[in-house]
Amino acid sequence: MGIEKKFCHFCGTSLIKKECEGRLRLFCTQCNEPIYENPTPATCILLADNTERLLLVKRSVEPKKGFWCLPGGFIELGEMPGKAALRELKEETGLSGKIDMLIGATSSHSNMYNSTILILCYLVKDYNGQLIAGDDAQDAAFFSYSQLPEIAFDTHEKFTQLYYAAHSNKERGRILTTPTGGCIGA
Repeated sequence: MGIEKKFCHFCGTSLIKKECEGRLRLFCTQCNEPIYENPTPATCILLADNTERLLLVKRSVEPKKGFWCLPGGFIELGEMPGKAALRELKEETGLSGKIDMLIGATSSHSNMYNSTILILCYLVKDYNGQLIAGDDAQDAAFFSYSQLPEIAFDTHEKFTQLYYAAHSNKERGRILTTPTGGCIGA
């Protein structure tokens, strides 16, 4: 669980809670400014092979250790989202790729980080390299739609559904919920 900030990251003064801009916020009386707390940005890659199997990694760390998910992780300072996604792909699977398109963006709350995670998902179909689990993945494998294991994160599950609804020939005609809660008719 995350810890609430107690000091201003600009001047080091103790923070108070104050009604500001219609909500209760942390506030620095020395700087006379609210402390804005923003979502933590992350990315994931939906990599599909030429038979429309999806690449998943089995997590070796919490949260959801032992569960399968899309390759991905947090964006580092100074890093563009697409570059972060491709870096995570390489670190977790040994594969390099080229982004075809942005699949979507969504958010969810993380109890572990006590933060909202803003996640961008990119589609990769053009890739190369030797598939090998690395970094915080204990395994990496391709799965057909009918053999997908339980997916660790709801956001990754929704991106997977969105891909099969909108981009795959195998799931045409199904209506699925998008990561933002809307519906898609494929």
